Amino acid sequence: MSPTEAPSLSQAVAMAAGELTGLPETPRRGRGLSLRTLIVLRWLAIIGQTSAILTAYFALHFPLPLMPCLAAIGISAAMNLATMAKARRIDGSLPDGPRTAAQLGFDILQLATLLALTGGLANPFCLLLVAPVTIAAAALPARQAVILGVMAIIAVGFLFSWSLPLPWRLHEHLELPLLYRLGLGLALMTGVLFTAGYAWKVSADAEKLELALATTQDVLQREQRLAALGGLAAAAAHELGTPLATIQVVAKEMLRAAPADSPEAEDAALILQQAERCRAILKQLSDKPAEDDPLFADVDLKALLEEVAEPHRGFDLVFDIALKAPPGQPVPRIRRLPEVVHGLSTLVENAADFAVSRVRLTAGVDAGWIEIDIVDDGPGFSSEILPRLGEPYVTSRPQAKARRALADQIAAASAGRGGGTSRSRRAAPPPVTAPIAPSQGGMGLGFFIARTLLERSGGKVSVGAGQDEGGRPRGARVTVRWPRQALEVAVPAMESATSSGGT
Repeated sequence: MSPTEAPSLSQAVAMAAGELTGLPETPRRGRGLSLRTLIVLRWLAIIGQTSAILTAYFALHFPLPLMPCLAAIGISAAMNLATMAKARRIDGSLPDGPRTAAQLGFDILQLATLLALTGGLANPFCLLLVAPVTIAAAALPARQAVILGVMAIIAVGFLFSWSLPLPWRLHEHLELPLLYRLGLGLALMTGVLFTAGYAWKVSADAEKLELALATTQDVLQREQRLAALGGLAAAAAHELGTPLATIQVVAKEMLRAAPADSPEAEDAALILQQAERCRAILKQLSDKPAEDDPLFADVDLKALLEEVAEPHRGFDLVFDIALKAPPGQPVPRIRRLPEVVHGLSTLVENAADFAVSRVRLTAGVDAGWIEIDIVDDGPGFSSEILPRLGEPYVTSRPQAKARRALADQIAAASAGRGGGTSRSRRAAPPPVTAPIAPSQGGMGLGFFIARTLLERSGGKVSVGAGQDEGGRPRGARVTVRWPRQALEVAVPAMESATSSGGT
């Protein structure tokens, strides 16, 4: 790489810092509604209540207590004006749970008062009591939603026990039977509980999905950070090469000028030795350039399988990696996408956790598709989990065998180094007897994130039962299938990379 082609170290640091600081923050779900939303909803309610009262009084000539009704509506309008003034002083666009609960509680009291003045449960508009509780169940924590639900139920009980007569035509009086009014009250309470519970369940599922998607976004951010650090390492290796060569030249002159077997000669030899070690380290960094380099942007299909299986080797598992392609056709090189690498790594990790002794990774290529099969010889997918597999927070993992084996191996290696044993001798990991921490059991997000990332790259993920070498059902199978154009590196790009490497 020439000096004009490589970025300077300061430029690389700036690019990496920009890459990291430019990433969006992981979104978090706000609890509550913004004051502006509540203000708009209340103005709509005020307009509807005023229209209904005036129409019933002037158009239908119902003997309503007009002034008390308008006073209740006026109090609601004054409350809304005060809320508007508060929204100007604070950021009224942000959700706020306590403020939302207080505002909805006021709406329940105002609506109950207006219903008590206009017939109570006999008023068909009593159904509107369901609305504030439904909004609370969808946007507030469970405790505040329950409090508002209890308020609505108490309001229903109050309207059942006392209210002014339902306004009706002159010289006519509509009196509903007690049993019918009791049925209306029970139906209204049931509606409050059912609609609030339904809204809470839908909101909880949506919040889980949003959190899972935020976790997926965090995974992509980590991959971008790794790419930025890779570019920084390549630039650092390039820039440090020149001063390191100068150090070696000076050390050689010192070694040549110093008497043999003198302390100066030993120091110069040590400097040369450490400089050569630094050069080897820099060479390793330079061998893996930035991800957008054409020599690293694509990878052999089998090499990709080796890469995702490598972290799980060395335990009690055997990994069989095979590649199937039509005879006489070259195996395509594919783009090394972070989504594909992370998604396949997660699927292989799941297979390693459940496998008994063997995991098979098979890549198949035909005229239009690239397909990767991951099969283990474990217990397979249970009938309860299989229909929901791919949803967030769905897991049946009893333990993470690969993680525990890796932790035991690291602990054993650390104990061996602490005791002065040779690095070439590595003891086998001790048997696992300690109970598993709850956090190791899995949150059920791994497969969801892997599936989301792989489908984002253009692949389609399918799951089912695996087969052993004899064709008998055993274990689990996860298949990822892409159209070739979604992963395959274009031929002109490969040819240009080859020609530039040969010049």
